Amino acid sequence: MTTPTFYLIRIAGIETSASIGIHAFEQAARQPLLVSVTLLLNPPPGADTIEGVQDYDFVREGVLALVKARHFNLQETLCGEILDLCLRQPGVLGAVVQTNKPDVYPGVAIVACRMGRMGPSLPGFPWWTLEV
Repeated sequence: MTTPTFYLIRIAGIETSASIGIHAFEQAARQPLLVSVTLLLNPPPGADTIEGVQDYDFVREGVLALVKARHFNLQETLCGEILDLCLRQPGVLGAVVQTNKPDVYPGVAIVACRMGRMGPSLPGFPWWTLEV
């Protein structure tokens, strides 16, 4: 088997309740928020074992802790903090984050923000092409 340059782990639809938004109705009460993260990771070691692969529990736990800790005016700020969390982990080469606010406007399914950041080993990688 040839070793890939990287592999992807996708954690989709982390459900939480967030204090997020700039409008008075958004600040009055916590609102549903869905967070999805795609990690680009160093190649797996080749053997079919847990050793050497990324433990991605940090994504779910980190997202829930960030959202619980404070109010965010902007989805962009929260996405940036989640990217920081991901890129601090050893073995993470890049990440793409999307937040979905489902209850902002009547007749609108979601208001979403999607951001990506690649580390120095993947300069110019087209992160926007990845499913989140």
